[in-house]
Amino acid sequence: MKLTYFLPFVAFIISCTQQRASQNQAASITAITDSLAEKQDSTGTAKPLISKRYSADPSAHVFEGKIFIYPSHDYDAGVPENDNGDHFAMKDYYVYSLDSIGGQVTDHGIALQLSDVPWAAKQLWAPDAAFKNGKYYLYFPAKDKDGIFRIGVAESDRPQGPFKAYPQPIKYSFSIDPAVFTDTDGQSYMYFGGIWGGQLQKWASGSFDPKGPAFDLGKGDEPALAPKIAKMEPGMTAFAEEPKDVLILDGQGKPLKSGDHERRFFEAAWVHKYKGKYYFSYSTGDTHLLCYAIGDNPYGPFTYQGVILKPVLGWTTHHSIVEFKGKWYLFYHDTELSDGKTHLRNVKVTELNYTADGKIIPIDPYHGTAQPN
Repeated sequence: MKLTYFLPFVAFIISCTQQRASQNQAASITAITDSLAEKQDSTGTAKPLISKRYSADPSAHVFEGKIFIYPSHDYDAGVPENDNGDHFAMKDYYVYSLDSIGGQVTDHGIALQLSDVPWAAKQLWAPDAAFKNGKYYLYFPAKDKDGIFRIGVAESDRPQGPFKAYPQPIKYSFSIDPAVFTDTDGQSYMYFGGIWGGQLQKWASGSFDPKGPAFDLGKGDEPALAPKIAKMEPGMTAFAEEPKDVLILDGQGKPLKSGDHERRFFEAAWVHKYKGKYYFSYSTGDTHLLCYAIGDNPYGPFTYQGVILKPVLGWTTHHSIVEFKGKWYLFYHDTELSDGKTHLRNVKVTELNYTADGKIIPIDPYHGTAQPN
């Protein structure tokens, strides 16, 4: 057969193979999506896990064979709503656990409160937890006496607490949303940062500027503000290094721009490991998406991949991802219980699934109902 006839034939075979693979993957995604829809209630929406009080920003971990959830505790403090987040005036943390997804949630009561933290003045925002050396650690942001967000740590012998706070915040810590990831080699890292009310933009010069911008830097062609990472010391109560930037790249290997509000980092960093790859997930804030990027090591860089969760009822989006009994789950929140009040949220959970090549299948939290704006 002449080469001029053979090459088009090969191209046709490759095209058919690729089309068949794409169709098979689409069918696989459809099957998983249909399966997930069957697990929702009659409204097509996951039910709130906690209904006796408002809860948000769920950090979920598997400790002692159970899932423990460390959320924020929302309440109405009577503070007017603003873009700086002053109405999120949380003052304590409750801990919850469950033996199985869909099972009864155990309320373990208050684990830590503002009055127990010597250095903190207000706003106990989204926390995280970790276990090492036979101890459990609760990491939390709060504003100090000067109105600057720092990150503190508290310790307990039990996953549910109560936790005893250390007298000072972690040195070199700032901003909000601590998330601690422990790699398979035992080394732990803290990711943190949040713009707007989270003050990350006020640290753009390397030190806190009280007269700095109230929001992100704002020029669309500039690289977006980066979340931070710091290796933890073995004792888990201090950084082993000064924080570094976490770069999130586009498909061409360039940092995402500050004007790219559909993809750039806003807050709520989380890292999990799947099939040897590091998945960095986060909230885009004002565009209300949970997105993710993949890298080859805990420091990144991470390359943007897509959306995990479409917008929920309410303004904020904050999450965690955990493996439990061979399945993966996404913990998140919306405002179903408060009928859309942005500072009164409730925690939910849904199953998370991957394609054969490791992509996360996007989740529609309302499965076919009209999406919120």
